[in-house]
Formats: sequence, structure tokens, C-alpha cells
Amino acid sequence: MASIDSSGMLMDATGEPATKVGDEFVVHMDREALNDYPMGRYDVTVTITKFEPDREIAWTILGTIRPQIGHVYGYTLEPAEGGGTLVTSYYDWSEIDPQWKQADIFPVISETALRATLGILDKTLARSSTW
Repeated sequence: MASIDSSGMLMDATGEPATKVGDEFVVHMDREALNDYPMGRYDVTVTITKFEPDREIAWTILGTIRPQIGHVYGYTLEPAEGGGTLVTSYYDWSEIDPQWKQADIFPVISETALRATLGILDKTLARSSTW
């Protein structure tokens, strides 16, 4: 994920690849890429909340901030007309803790950034299929 992240925050990860709901791994982050909060480098634990191979994956992020924010990121995959796969990225903050709703900081990652990540994914896959 770090290689396609348009925000620049994801540095790398430690842990095993996810295979089921409940799996967790650590992601090393650098918030300075967004230049919005002076958090520097930090780690978060990603917990898989949905996992259906070749269809959907979603996760929430547990960090040092309290109360936990409660936002969810995910991807859905569906066969595309004419071949290939339609990838949809989503970012759901509808169930975040009331404290964070009042802080009015969402979305942290804009729709434009999510679209840019999908564009990088598309280019990355196109390059790898021509090698």
C-alpha cells in the first residue's frame, strides 16, 4: 500500500499479510507529508474489519490518540465490463467518536487523494502487466 499511497504518509508495514477479519499489522506513518499536524513519524495498528478475497477488504486504524477515532478505509473489487477489475476505494468516518466529529477534521484524506491513489494503482498494474 505504501507504494501507491498518494498522501505520502504510509512509510511501510510490519507483520503478516491479512487473510481474515481480525488480522492486525503495524503501519509506520509520517504525518509531516500532509503538513497539517506536527505528529512526525508514528505507528498505528491496522485491524481488518472486512475480508472477502477478490471482493472486499476494509480496516480501521488504532493509534495512540484517545478516544480512538473509528474511521474505516476499504476497497471493493468487481469484474469490469470488457474485462479487468473495477476497484472502488472508500473512507467511512460516519461512525467516528463524537469528539472527533466536533473537531471537524474529517476527511483527513480528501476524495482527490483517494482518486490519486487509485490512479497510481492503475499505472502500477499496467506497468507490471507489460513486463
